[in-house]
Amino acid sequence: MFKRHKSLASGRKRELFSQGATRSILKNDMRNFHSVSQFVLSAGPLKSIPAVKHSKTVHFEIEILDAQTRKQICIVDKVTQKSTIHDVKQKFHKTCPKWYPSRVGLQLEHGGPFLKDYITIQSIAASSMVTLYFTDLGQQVSWMTVFLAEYTGPLLIYLLFYLRIPYIYDTKESSRSLRHPAVHLACFCHCIHYIRYLLETLFVHKVSAGHTPLKKLIKGCAFYWGFTSWIAYYINHPRYTPPSFGNRQVTISAINFLICEAGNHFINVLLAHPNHTGSNASFPRPNCNPFTWMFFLVSCPNYTYEIGSWISFTVMTQTLPVGIFTLLMSIQMSLWAQKKHKIYLKKFSSYMHRKSAMIPFIL
Repeated sequence: MFKRHKSLASGRKRELFSQGATRSILKNDMRNFHSVSQFVLSAGPLKSIPAVKHSKTVHFEIEILDAQTRKQICIVDKVTQKSTIHDVKQKFHKTCPKWYPSRVGLQLEHGGPFLKDYITIQSIAASSMVTLYFTDLGQQVSWMTVFLAEYTGPLLIYLLFYLRIPYIYDTKESSRSLRHPAVHLACFCHCIHYIRYLLETLFVHKVSAGHTPLKKLIKGCAFYWGFTSWIAYYINHPRYTPPSFGNRQVTISAINFLICEAGNHFINVLLAHPNHTGSNASFPRPNCNPFTWMFFLVSCPNYTYEIGSWISFTVMTQTLPVGIFTLLMSIQMSLWAQKKHKIYLKKFSSYMHRKSAMIPFIL
């Protein structure tokens, strides 16, 4: 009996102890919940996490066909919408290493114009499959190489004739004859002209980073180098006949030549750094330099000064080769000036009132 009561008492104690422990745990949980809720309320409303948008990159497949046979050459895949024609040429070169990007011509239509390197694929793509026609443009050279070759050759060739190196003129006749002052002045003016060309090509003009066929370089060099040899041969010949009106004709022509050279230089500098005024930022505008005031009369004063230089050089030397060269250059520059004048008329009609293309009030 005593044992039974003892066991009941111990069981009762365990029950009370378990109930107390449970109550203490519940109290602790309530305290923790209360502290957490207070912390959440003090933190303010919860902000929803924005969903991350995954942009889908569109890829194109470029089918390149031969422009003549219209047979498939290759397919350039994994081309993004922001890729350019230049990027396509680079990938095409990796597939066909024998064709460098500079000699690759791509057309959207057979017989159409060649696409520029800066054109994006997105602007010409009608679907995910784009067909382009390939044409081999041949061996290419940079425009900088073309200009430097065309202008360096005449400078050196003329100096060779001026120094009267052997096997060009008779040595005895060259040593006996005295040179007229016009010969020395002509050499000085000719060198000034092509040195200016070279310096402007290197430091003034914004030469295109593109390429041109090698045959164009050969044609340009043949024209400039050939005419320079013909001109220099006659002017530096021991039997050269001085101008009809003597030193007065030479002096006036030389002064006019230098004025035209200076005007041409300042016009080229202005064209390289145009005035930025509103929507007509690309239109060349004269500044405080008097040499640029020619813009009030013509739209291409650089060609006006260029022809003025060669006319002055023709009068100063009074030789037939210089006159023929001046005539051919005048015809070519008049065509360039008229073409540029038409572009100005379309874009800047309000600025072209009573202006000529190259020669004031005439052309």
